[in-house]
Amino acid sequence: MDIALFDYDLPPELIAQEPVDPRDQSRLMVVRRDQSTLEHRIFRDITDYLRPGDALVLNETRVIPARLFGWRTDTGGRLEVVLLKRVGSDRWEALVRPGKKAQAGTRLAFGRGELKAVVVGKTAAGGRVLQFHYDGVFESLLDQIGEMPLPPYITRPFRESDRERYQTVYAREKGSAAAPTAGLHFTPELLKTIEAMGVQLVYLVLHVGLGTFRPVKVTDIREHQMHSEYYEVSQAAAEKINQARANGGRIIAVGTTTTRTLETVADPTGTISPAAGWTDIFIYPGYRFKAIDGLITNFHLPRSTLLMLVSALAGREKILAAYETAVRMRYRFFSYGDAMLIL
Repeated sequence: MDIALFDYDLPPELIAQEPVDPRDQSRLMVVRRDQSTLEHRIFRDITDYLRPGDALVLNETRVIPARLFGWRTDTGGRLEVVLLKRVGSDRWEALVRPGKKAQAGTRLAFGRGELKAVVVGKTAAGGRVLQFHYDGVFESLLDQIGEMPLPPYITRPFRESDRERYQTVYAREKGSAAAPTAGLHFTPELLKTIEAMGVQLVYLVLHVGLGTFRPVKVTDIREHQMHSEYYEVSQAAAEKINQARANGGRIIAVGTTTTRTLETVADPTGTISPAAGWTDIFIYPGYRFKAIDGLITNFHLPRSTLLMLVSALAGREKILAAYETAVRMRYRFFSYGDAMLIL
């Protein structure tokens, strides 16, 4: 399980800097596990691959404007903070750059000084734990002074339109530091069409942390440790999924975050149980899927845990061949890029 097995060459110009408008006009590559040929469609054609009785499972987490630009109150030195997850009352794990300027006891301020924080600790991964102080409502302050945490491979400046576009149309539960990007291709109209076909739309939550996208730094991928992320699967969602499977329908996951959640809460027979908690499940080739029959996903970074997950589902050689085709056909990659359907 050498990390080099999950590498591929990607021309930088294929990394999408802008989203497609409308959302469902992105391209769609269809990969069938039992066939060698690929199909090339537009995302709204996803309806041609869904059947009445299927369950389409979506992650309704909502990205928070987690990127903050502030300063040290003692020196005035500028810092950038990305909130990762809440770990207590007004206490957050965060990435801070430059980290060496944010040692324990360092006091920070953001906006016009209406939001303040003190560094109270470090994380095992090199992040910081911040205790915030403010008047008013924390979420309202974030909305006013925070930016959406666009991934670093989107190199253009943040725009106000990203607040809406780097968010699924069904996002509801605030808490993510990154978007579940497979869901960015859906429009409200497309979801209504899918539901009218007799496909069950089922929603769960996994709050995406930047750990999902953290580079794998070990040579043997089996030594990689995923960061834990919070998930919730309701009783109603579990019942809908189990009923769909019992009636012969397929379980189609929208995104790797949905997949990881379902595989966390499924028993060996694929039965889903309602649950809430933290998961650090790491899916790579050799994993036996219990819960899903298909996956809608984007094109992922070389050497990433996301590429390893899709390789586990469809086979590493098949996926890398599909990626080679995507490069040749000028598909758009990563968060604002095109989509893949694996059946």
